[in-house]
Amino acid sequence: MTVDDPHVPDVQALEAVSRETVSVRGETMHYLRAGDAGPALVLLHGGIIDAAHVSWAPQLGPLAEHARVYAPNFPGYGPTPLPDDALTIGRHVDSIAGFLDALDLEDVVVAGISMGGGVAVGLGLDHPERLAHVVALDAMALGSELAGGKLTWLLAKLRVTNRLSVALMRRSRQYVRLGLESLVHEDWFVPSALVDLVQAEARRPGAGAAFRNFRAHEVGWRGYRTDYTARLSELSVPATLVHGQDDGVFPVAWSERAASRMPAAELHLFEDCGHLPTWERTDDVAAVLAALL
Repeated sequence: MTVDDPHVPDVQALEAVSRETVSVRGETMHYLRAGDAGPALVLLHGGIIDAAHVSWAPQLGPLAEHARVYAPNFPGYGPTPLPDDALTIGRHVDSIAGFLDALDLEDVVVAGISMGGGVAVGLGLDHPERLAHVVALDAMALGSELAGGKLTWLLAKLRVTNRLSVALMRRSRQYVRLGLESLVHEDWFVPSALVDLVQAEARRPGAGAAFRNFRAHEVGWRGYRTDYTARLSELSVPATLVHGQDDGVFPVAWSERAASRMPAAELHLFEDCGHLPTWERTDDVAAVLAALL
């Protein structure tokens, strides 16, 4: 990787990020901390093999110039321990609400990608008094249809497939790269830095267990069990939705429908972008978030 390559986001800010822990309702939660002044910005990562520094590495430096940035690792992700109970969108909403309580954060801008985007919306619905703005990027929980149809349901039940995939990711950078290529608009755009970060997470003991737990409880025969569509008109917090027009995981129609139902929402559709806008459209995502701070 060379940071002067125009296609490679600069992730050097990770070296200056503080890694901290906090007790959240009796559980230890690890999080990243950056920035000394400004409003509070909480960044939520996605699922599968992800962590705060994986989803948000390119954004931490630019956003720390505008805000006090907090990027927690959900239970079972990164170094945060895996709990014994069922992991769902609602469970993660409760965890992040507890995180805000533990750090006494008010008037927060919360931004989440993929699974974290669904959690951000849920947080806005259930705990609006703590938030100033919700940002959902390529978010889950805005629809119920499964991208892979009944195959997705079957894979959720056959946990051995995820175990095998994680085992391959630990051994093969090429396998990690191929998986990431399926998420982005252009196959050639998979920075080596991102491959390294994901493979390091795959090599962490227990990697994939949180996602297997989550998928088992969130994926049903008829689709995703958590779908906030019917509640979106209740959202009293201003919202911004961001979606890559070539996202093959969650359809862009989800965000379009959500924006039309939320009382105060702005929608940004990124061309030539798949499911990883924080990496594919680094500057654009940073600009959207900075404008809210």
